[in-house]
Amino acid sequence: MFWYNRVNHSTAHGHEDMSLWDHLTRLLEYIRPSPRQFQFDAELIHSLQVLAERERRSEEEVAANLLSTALAQHNAAEVNLSCWEALSPREQQVVALTCLNYTNRQIAERLTLSPETVKSHLRNAQRKFGVGSKAELRLLLFGWDFSQWENMDF
Repeated sequence: MFWYNRVNHSTAHGHEDMSLWDHLTRLLEYIRPSPRQFQFDAELIHSLQVLAERERRSEEEVAANLLSTALAQHNAAEVNLSCWEALSPREQQVVALTCLNYTNRQIAERLTLSPETVKSHLRNAQRKFGVGSKAELRLLLFGWDFSQWENMDF
């Protein structure tokens, strides 16, 4: 149970006989942050209006949803980069070549490793990324550009 004392004296605002809870609520109204405002260029505003109209939602709702989605994608990208940086250089090579659709045997030949060693590096990388298969790893890193790894001498 929440207990509070009543304030039985005049306040600076002239409110008498207000509970402590009422005072706190009134105070919070004064310090509550105002909604954030952003500046958009005309093209972005137009795109937002078209999208909101097409989806039959308010522009504010669409903008909030887009911003939320972008932040989630940004956070996921940071997590993926952190996982990438946790890989050993050899695991990075194996992952890069895997994402370039090399088979384990092709990676083994290219890196002068045994196919079992490639599998071991791949399992370690999958564990670090929290995925269970090469397909999931490729999907997770789909937008990454591994083209520089194609021509590297290992």
